[in-house]
Amino acid sequence: MKIDLSIIVISYNTRQLLDDCLASIYATVQDASVDVIVVDNASTDGSPEMVKSHYPQAQILVNKQNLGFASANNQAIALAKGRYILLLNSDTVVLGDVLTKSIRYMDEHPDVGAMGCRVLNRDRTLQLTCSQEPNILNLFLLTTGLWRLNRPRWFGRYQMKHWDRTNERDVDVISGCYLLVRREVINEVGLLDENFFFFGEETDWCKRMRKAGWKLRLAPVGEIIHYGSASALSLGHKRDLLLTKGLVQYHLKHSGFLTALMVWMLLLGFNISRCFYWTLRSLCTADINARNRRKHFSEIVRTYYKAWPKQVSL
Repeated sequence: MKIDLSIIVISYNTRQLLDDCLASIYATVQDASVDVIVVDNASTDGSPEMVKSHYPQAQILVNKQNLGFASANNQAIALAKGRYILLLNSDTVVLGDVLTKSIRYMDEHPDVGAMGCRVLNRDRTLQLTCSQEPNILNLFLLTTGLWRLNRPRWFGRYQMKHWDRTNERDVDVISGCYLLVRREVINEVGLLDENFFFFGEETDWCKRMRKAGWKLRLAPVGEIIHYGSASALSLGHKRDLLLTKGLVQYHLKHSGFLTALMVWMLLLGFNISRCFYWTLRSLCTADINARNRRKHFSEIVRTYYKAWPKQVSL
């Protein structure tokens, strides 16, 4: 049978969220043939058993260790049979007919290589997914907090802050929480780069698609809810180190050593400033949150050397 869409969900200790995600997929998919592939990265919360019990129609691969986001997705892509491949986070809920409308949109726009949809927070407010490229200027606006200012509007350019995502627009980066890719694009640009373990892989993938001449687009064909960082929250300060490492690795690969070093130093400065701020706050208040934040950023600064990638495929 011809498969329209292969949906890939990577799981790591998000059992209940994964259950909700898969339930929403099977409840909303309509006039399309869909296969679902779950890759579990060595969860210890019973996620694989839940999938096998509740969703026997889904394929599941169970890794003995956490291979990371890129490697796990590549495992599933190798098995996927769909004309389109959708990377969907386990901490998402699919709403309405966004899946069938996404397929229809891609069928009607053959020049679009990949697309994202409108993404909502748990309270149904807009989540700022899809963005410009994380270049030095955009990272400077982000780390200095200038992006929060409403004027000039240009300060919000990185996350396209002043765009409500109700109209379609070409973008540089599509978030991996809902990233639908045309199969021929994958055949042309290759799989996700497995040198990226947890962050930066979809940014790199999107860069390669754009360099190959494909359009990347957010199309408001429907919505999903994205709870955000469900697996990463358990990592504590290591999450921030992995995020920095992914950004540095991205620039090493695409912009060279000097730019990567500038990114590394810019983010070091940001973390030092946060450490200083929360240290002062913790000395002036009994707020436990201030003490926790001080500890968080102190650990980042203390181990920041780990944010420089050891190996990169150039």
